[in-house]
Amino acid sequence: MIVLTQTYLYIYTASAFVAGFIIAWIIRTISMAKIMKLKKSTEGYLESEKLMKETLQKENVMVHQMKESVVQELTKKLKESQDLNRILDENILLLQKSNEETEALLKAGMPALHDLKLKLIEAQNTIARIKAQGELKETNF
Repeated sequence: MIVLTQTYLYIYTASAFVAGFIIAWIIRTISMAKIMKLKKSTEGYLESEKLMKETLQKENVMVHQMKESVVQELTKKLKESQDLNRILDENILLLQKSNEETEALLKAGMPALHDLKLKLIEAQNTIARIKAQGELKETNF
């Protein structure tokens, strides 16, 4: 009977060991499955973040190119405006000089002709202002 009890003890011990091993294996397998699922989820999140980063970098490059294009265009328009202002200033100076010379000559010789000439000069100045305003509007578009 002692031998039989001892045999049962060995069987129970072996069964307990096998059952413990199986339970430990199941717990480990469940834990590994959770870890693998978490790893896969993290990899997916990482991949989406990489794609988002690439997209933002591309958008950043496009915005920078657009900014450079706008800066070049505005620089060109500024130069054209400065050139136009310089030309208009030169024309104004020439008109003033011509007006002063004409006024001095006419005042000395014929006062009636002098008055007509002043009206003509004023009309030319008005035309020049209207043209300049039209050119400025065209450069703004």
